Amino acid sequence: MVYLFLLLILLTAFLFFYGLLKLIFMSNKRLERRMKYFLELKGGKKPKNSNFNAFVQVQMYKQKVRDEVLSKEKNKKLSVMLEQAGIPLKPEEYVLFQWILIALLAMLFLLITNSFFLLIIGAIIGFITPGIWVKKKKKQRIKQFNDGLPDLITTVVGSLRAGFSFPQALMTVVEEAQSPVKEEMERVLTEMQYGSTIEEALNELKVRMPSEDLDLMIQAIIIQRTVGGNLATVLDKIVETIRDRTKIQRQITTLTAQGKLSGIIIGLLPLILAILLYMIEPDYIGTLFENVIGWVMIACGSISGIIGFVLIRKITTIEV
Repeated sequence: MVYLFLLLILLTAFLFFYGLLKLIFMSNKRLERRMKYFLELKGGKKPKNSNFNAFVQVQMYKQKVRDEVLSKEKNKKLSVMLEQAGIPLKPEEYVLFQWILIALLAMLFLLITNSFFLLIIGAIIGFITPGIWVKKKKKQRIKQFNDGLPDLITTVVGSLRAGFSFPQALMTVVEEAQSPVKEEMERVLTEMQYGSTIEEALNELKVRMPSEDLDLMIQAIIIQRTVGGNLATVLDKIVETIRDRTKIQRQITTLTAQGKLSGIIIGLLPLILAILLYMIEPDYIGTLFENVIGWVMIACGSISGIIGFVLIRKITTIEV
């Protein structure tokens, strides 16, 4: 009976969360409904007031978040971060998503455990989860881009040697490459068509894709356009350098995998054990939160765990 109750709670939370996401974030269906509404106005038909009012309210909430919560600097920072991760969200939509997740996880932890302490933990998890997810997506996207970068440069070199100009070489890349290389090169070409110079478009690409290998290629292209020279030969050498660096990085990742896993276990094991003990026997571990000495022990343990985790990450992180 208890498991059935928990299952119903999880199902209800999922449906509530899914409904809010569908309401807030723009989708193709939302666009189709807006077009239908516009056509109905043209045809003299009255739209449904409930749908229109809900849409207006959502847009007003998003505008309010943009004006009152997000500063100009934070808005720009979030926008760049979402672009780097390849997530089609606006900064205010990201903040609303974060608020929804905080409320959802906090209420879920409270319903399951009936504990105010775990409610706070649920809210903290809801606050940090979107940031972790975006950073993970950003890291994956940059890795995919770096994996496709040697093929990109090889295609550009072949096109230049065949007599194509640099923009024509980028068009060849767009035709042959896969995401995210294809998307980024399309955006570079679009910016150039709208009046940006090659240097400006490539610098914008460097902001969206903070990759050392890409920066090396862009610097070579800019220097060649300034002082002249054989760009195909320079890019050929860059491809060779990038492939050698990638090979060394993979060897280092393999050798340091065990140390990184140890750091993750050291960082998460005390927290997981504390949560499990609190759920199994609240009175047993609750003594820590009722005494000053207990709070001091928690603080010392947390600081020691964080120091150990940071030191292990520093030891196992080797720059190439």
